[in-house]
Amino acid sequence: MSTPEEQPVGELELVHAFEGPMPTGVTVSRTGRVFVNYPLWGDDVPATVTELRDGAAVPYPSEAWNTPSGDDDATAFVSVQSVVVDPADRLWVLDTGSPQFRPTTPGGPKLVRVDLETDEVAQVITFASDVALPSTYLNDVRFDLRRGEAGVAFITDSSDSGPNGIIVVDLATGDAWRRLHEHPSTKALPWQEFRPVVEGRPFVQQPSTDEPAEPVAMGADGIAITADGERLVYCPLASRRWWSVSVDALVDRSLDDDAVAATVRDEGDKGAGSDGLETDDHGRLYLTDYEHDAVLRRLPDGSFETVVHDPRLLWPDTMSVADGWMYVTANQLHRQATYRAGRDERVKPYALFRTRIDAGPVRLTR
Repeated sequence: MSTPEEQPVGELELVHAFEGPMPTGVTVSRTGRVFVNYPLWGDDVPATVTELRDGAAVPYPSEAWNTPSGDDDATAFVSVQSVVVDPADRLWVLDTGSPQFRPTTPGGPKLVRVDLETDEVAQVITFASDVALPSTYLNDVRFDLRRGEAGVAFITDSSDSGPNGIIVVDLATGDAWRRLHEHPSTKALPWQEFRPVVEGRPFVQQPSTDEPAEPVAMGADGIAITADGERLVYCPLASRRWWSVSVDALVDRSLDDDAVAATVRDEGDKGAGSDGLETDDHGRLYLTDYEHDAVLRRLPDGSFETVVHDPRLLWPDTMSVADGWMYVTANQLHRQATYRAGRDERVKPYALFRTRIDAGPVRLTR
């Protein structure tokens, strides 16, 4: 006698299977080039940024850029958490400078631009110690190239041991400043308000059987910019709520913190613990649902629908919208030893999938 089985929703196409280190971020250029990153969380990571070419993950833009001399090396990638192709089709690499979540030192945390026509690094923006704090963990980044001389970047600081917030970067000058520093909307919720369950098991921090289980404390993580560029949407990793803030306020340095915070809007209960957010050019907001192996989206009228649900989506992490496709990594993050009482229960390969959508990426550019 057979038993009922979970029914998938939507269709997933496997783009790449990873037999090496665990990936987090993915991004796709206008010409279809695919870039992936792998933070140094304990795996053997030969290259923290790669391009997928003919079925292989090739160090990008070079082996030299993937061979740092130390955690403070401003001329090489230290431990990359996110890669994003901007509206002008340039690759930006967000380097945490924090292998194994170690305290950062100036030179390590940085935002690096790579020219995809020449495959050469064209710009390196490092952050002062009062912007990228010792506890800072640079998580994800979005761009509006219409603002200022060369555009503005917005970065989430998802630290689980220090202040959370949004970092704003002037891409012309490299100047950067913190916004929503320790604002409640950027903070992880306590256990009393959020108890995530993944694969039927509580998602908690427990590095060994000798240590008590503790709540996951990572704050502002997922980030997206609306199709009109007016609102920046973000969410803590440990929350089912999401928030937005005025982009005009974030970039206006004449405003004080209270004035910026006054523009924060509670976007409500999204019904999911999310590691990644994204938008498309139809005005829809996408969110990964790591509790239910799914990607959801909110429509302009406020209703939600499931884009894809599949048991292979074990911890959907980062999304990237290319013309007509949504790419998403599935990396089994919740099965790491840190969350399984010291036992690494991940099963290779990790995966990069894509699914059809009737939209393209948001391109805020002149």
